[in-house]
Amino acid sequence: MSTKIEVNAMGDACPLPVVKTLKALKQFDGEGAVVTSVDNETAVKNISKMAQEKGCTASVEKVSDAEWHVTVATSGAIAVADPEQDGAAFCGASTGKGELVISVYTDCMGRGDDELGHKLMKAFIFAVTQQEELPATMLFYNGGAKLTVEGSPVLDDLKGLAEQGVEILTCGTCLDHYGIKDQLAVGEVTNMYVIVEKMEQAVRVVRP
Repeated sequence: MSTKIEVNAMGDACPLPVVKTLKALKQFDGEGAVVTSVDNETAVKNISKMAQEKGCTASVEKVSDAEWHVTVATSGAIAVADPEQDGAAFCGASTGKGELVISVYTDCMGRGDDELGHKLMKAFIFAVTQQEELPATMLFYNGGAKLTVEGSPVLDDLKGLAEQGVEILTCGTCLDHYGIKDQLAVGEVTNMYVIVEKMEQAVRVVRP
């Protein structure tokens, strides 16, 4: 008789959906299936890829625009030495790639000469636009909030990144502190809970 385990990975960033699925699969000595609920297509693809490479079968049910059920079926025990390491590998984390978050806390890059620092920050943001791997999210807080408002020297570059799917989030408390909330020109206002969550779930966090 087959056994089914249901896994809730809603809201989880890669590699957690794959890791949770692998941990559930590891419980089977024989035939069984794991049904993992996820809220993004990246997780669907990564779980399906893992299933194929582990010799399992995968089927996908789209429940809504924001929910998918991925069923991974196995006919016997599968080799899972370390779910965390295996999961990271299927999401590209083991090779240094994966969901990247850039955290910007100032409009001036580095310490020393502020005029030079402003030029360096502008060059940094432009360099981000030229990368093959774009960040999933860019977080702006404290002085960094000044970069996402009208008149910012990097506004065009940030708008270009947003058009390519990069999530631009600016701390609302910081915008209020500087009196520039009504000048926000790209992305959305966020709070510290979301900022912490984005950093915790990222595979890599880069801070210029």
